Amino acid sequence: MTTQTLSSPAAAQGCGSGSCQCAATAAQPAVPEAFINGIALHAPGQRPDTATLRELAYTELLRQQAVSQGLLPRHTGLTTPELGQAEREIIEAMVDRQVVSPQPSDAEGRRYYEAHKAQFLVGQALHVRHILFAVTPGVNVQALTVHAERALLELSHKGVSPARFAQLAAELSNCPSSAQGGDLGWITPDDCAPELATELFHLQHAQTGTGVHPRLFHTRFGFHIIDVLERRSGTQPAYEEVRERIAALLTMQSRARALHQYMSLLVGEAEVEGIALEGADSPLVQ
Repeated sequence: MTTQTLSSPAAAQGCGSGSCQCAATAAQPAVPEAFINGIALHAPGQRPDTATLRELAYTELLRQQAVSQGLLPRHTGLTTPELGQAEREIIEAMVDRQVVSPQPSDAEGRRYYEAHKAQFLVGQALHVRHILFAVTPGVNVQALTVHAERALLELSHKGVSPARFAQLAAELSNCPSSAQGGDLGWITPDDCAPELATELFHLQHAQTGTGVHPRLFHTRFGFHIIDVLERRSGTQPAYEEVRERIAALLTMQSRARALHQYMSLLVGEAEVEGIALEGADSPLVQ
């Protein structure tokens, strides 16, 4: 009688106990490689994080474009080369020549000013207190949101005591200001996170009124219940006083759009493998 050795998925992959040598022979998952027109963006088995890989991809696209124009010598290796300062300057000069963005007109500047007047207020400030429900690693965000909404609902009732906000801040807030009942004092748009500054100062609803805001504010730190105690409206400068500032902003936006279009064209013309590229997030060589 012939004895046959039966194989099973467990036997082929290792028992997983770590008490025998089968784990040493278990197959390891392959690390996917990424290529631009056949040029590898990293060494085999050494794939960088997503952000770094995308930066490498955009840089390689620009390097190959410079080569095609005779600005850089051809690369004979199979992996993207590391660029020196001289090569980077050549590529940046190439981009400056090829990416043309229209200069904003004075009429465009005036339209932007009228639509975003709140951004240019001088001396605007709010006396604010808040309750922060911090989003930290491992926290149940859904449960945290329910907890925050419940507190907001209580504070939104008409008959609630003015002192209740400070009590809840002391009990619930994850901010050091909880020791002062959540009071942050007087703040300006430059004193808080950009997303909070937008909500408190720049949106249409943020221009008037005091009291507890009817919805939670969501920032990189978590969920906030905001109570505006006092406000200083500030003064509105004339368009002529902020004309240059607006022109610089619109020029930067126009340049960013043109760069995005340029890089999107290079991506569309290239053979891209192992990485998804929809357009340029940071196309300039750093």
